[in-house]
Amino acid sequence: MRQLEKESSEFRQEMAKFLDGLISHYVFDDGKLVVAHAGLKESMQGRGSGAVREFALFGETTGETDEFGLPVRYNWAADYRGKALVVYGHTPQPEPLWLNNTVNIDTGCVFGGSLTALRYPEKEIVSIRAHATYYESKRPFLPDEEKAPASERSIQQASDDVLDISDVIGKRLVDTALLPRITIREENAIAALEVMSRFAIDPKWLIYLPPTMSPCETSKDPFLLEHPQDAFSYYRHEGVPHVICEQKHMGSRAVVVLCREESVSQRRFGVISPGLGAVYTRTGRRFFNDDATESAFLLRLRDAAEASGLWAELATDWLCLDCELMPWSSKAQELLRQQYAPVGNSGVQALRAEQAFLAEAAERTPGLNALQEKCGQRLDALNRYVREYRRYCWPVNSFDDLRLAPFHLLASEGAVHTDKRHTWHMEMLARFCTADERLLLATPFQIVDLNDSASCDAATSWWTDMTSVGREGMVVKPLDFITNGRRGFVQPAIKCRGPEYLRIIYGPEYLLPENLTRLRSRRLARNAPWLGGSSRWVSRHWKGSFTKNPCGELTSASSEFWHWKASRSTRGYSRQDRHHLRV
Repeated sequence: MRQLEKESSEFRQEMAKFLDGLISHYVFDDGKLVVAHAGLKESMQGRGSGAVREFALFGETTGETDEFGLPVRYNWAADYRGKALVVYGHTPQPEPLWLNNTVNIDTGCVFGGSLTALRYPEKEIVSIRAHATYYESKRPFLPDEEKAPASERSIQQASDDVLDISDVIGKRLVDTALLPRITIREENAIAALEVMSRFAIDPKWLIYLPPTMSPCETSKDPFLLEHPQDAFSYYRHEGVPHVICEQKHMGSRAVVVLCREESVSQRRFGVISPGLGAVYTRTGRRFFNDDATESAFLLRLRDAAEASGLWAELATDWLCLDCELMPWSSKAQELLRQQYAPVGNSGVQALRAEQAFLAEAAERTPGLNALQEKCGQRLDALNRYVREYRRYCWPVNSFDDLRLAPFHLLASEGAVHTDKRHTWHMEMLARFCTADERLLLATPFQIVDLNDSASCDAATSWWTDMTSVGREGMVVKPLDFITNGRRGFVQPAIKCRGPEYLRIIYGPEYLLPENLTRLRSRRLARNAPWLGGSSRWVSRHWKGSFTKNPCGELTSASSEFWHWKASRSTRGYSRQDRHHLRV
């Protein structure tokens, strides 16, 4: 202004005309990037009017003034839901401020702060400290170092504490990294919101929701429903040369998000109450019913990660683990009490009574041998059923009665480890388990060459040995997390369970010839990996509200990490099997 005072009135008029002729804002990259001095609402982007120009130049105020006599600015970015990234300034901040899909890069260079730029599309911040304070701000700008330290949580994380209902209702479209766009129908979004809001833990922990797995194709063996050779045949047909076979643990699926320090939970995940992490189920529900149990459990895991050197080797202060927690009864107690035990107890008692009645009747009536034999087969099936589910139940009085079997080291700071082979996961987690063998259980595995019959036979013998002594079975996977086959992505994993274990799934009498024939009509549903949302979150490119749309974006941010679509059809399954799938 002092320079202009020295110029002629004609020059000043020409300068004013020049400035008035400048456009209010820029739109770049086919509408994906908007640059405006003070920001811009979505409805104003790409438009020209007096209102648009005024907002782009001065922003929006509440009409009030603060104690320094300055206008109180309305935080329009907190309400922003646009697809375009808005880069703006005008309101100086000590550090660049990301909020929803906006970034304020005015870091107050004139007030002694920094000169900041944004690299696009990398979304990288570059800042240079000011050499001096060129002008004193009426409102204190730089933080007072003598004051209490700032909160570990960012403004974005605090903003995410409150869910806007408009973000979670209606039809949603979710973009994925590997698959076409996914459509979330309105009725499904409403149902998901109901479930998540009532039962799920803080959604900021839900960076990953576990998948389900398809079984292998029906075995050609007349006495079996599942057999490893059928899983091998599928992958061999798809052109996969090697697979890894991992022992399948019979427990409850548990996702562990583990922090090295409590402060990490606020700084990285944005939760309100600090902690060492969270343990939750496949459906996002809390695994343990009380804080003390969960805290003590996480402390044991934190110490094991420290002792095994995982924190240092991965250069991280948090981990996400996909695990199985045993015994099965520790989480499925109500399922056992209300479904499995009543079926076993009532069935055994009824068939024993029937067997006694038939034995008495046979003394008087000839020709009951076939009926007696049938009753004996059914009783034997019920006894095997009871024995089978009891294998996976034992009393839990302390942590020493629990066993946690991690099988995927899914993510750490700056990395989603789906780019590494399953052998890397097994080896890293074996070291982790060695640090606390009373609680942690390493998963046995074998590498199989599908073009070598001896290798396939050895893995089949291993499966037979495991299932004959009460193990559930094994999971067969390609060595790589994401593998292309003849027609796109192959199944990321196929489970192959033992014949006795399948009594828990298909019912006590499923191996009887008439039932086994009917069950053979089941088909292998085609599942596919879904990766992307948590990758964006881990790389800190997920700048939008993390708790937005638990049935759309939230599901993306959680399940895209490694999501297998649930089976599209239960045609061919028994009523009990369909019920089990729903459970």
